[in-house]
Amino acid sequence: MMSKKKETLGRQKIPMVRIKKETHRQVTFSKRRAGLFKKASELCTLCGAEVGIIVYSPAKKPFSFGHPSVESVLDRYLSRNNLSITQTEKPQGNAAASSGVLNVELTQIVSQLEEEKKKGQAMADMRKANAVRWSMTNWWERPVEEMNMVQLREMKSALEELWKIVVSETSMARQLGLRM
Repeated sequence: MMSKKKETLGRQKIPMVRIKKETHRQVTFSKRRAGLFKKASELCTLCGAEVGIIVYSPAKKPFSFGHPSVESVLDRYLSRNNLSITQTEKPQGNAAASSGVLNVELTQIVSQLEEEKKKGQAMADMRKANAVRWSMTNWWERPVEEMNMVQLREMKSALEELWKIVVSETSMARQLGLRM
């Protein structure tokens, strides 16, 4: 069985020969010119490259694309001056090209900062709750079941001290004739 030849050219290899029909040649030039300029624009945007392209149509009409401009790229190329004005402007091009990347990084860092602030606030709230629960609570209100032997002895001596204070205060009040 013979294999059928593809009806469309699609991604087939096209031999490099001059297109005979003038209209086909013009259409092909227009499509390829647009694709070439688009690729050059992407290269400038993504890499910050300075690009200058000049192409001539089959009718000998020139078309150009340049970033930052065709003139600046040509001047630098023709004068071989690598430190021209366009290179001093290059960081702006790079900044514009990498601003998307920097915005993504900034967004990630800001979200991480907000998460850390939330964690810090939660930890501060926990510290406050613990401080209120343990240090601000009266020692006699603490659960006896959670105390060890040393704490129980300290509590016993504190209660005995409190008892002595209560007894002395009430006896002084009786001596002064105060009602309680």
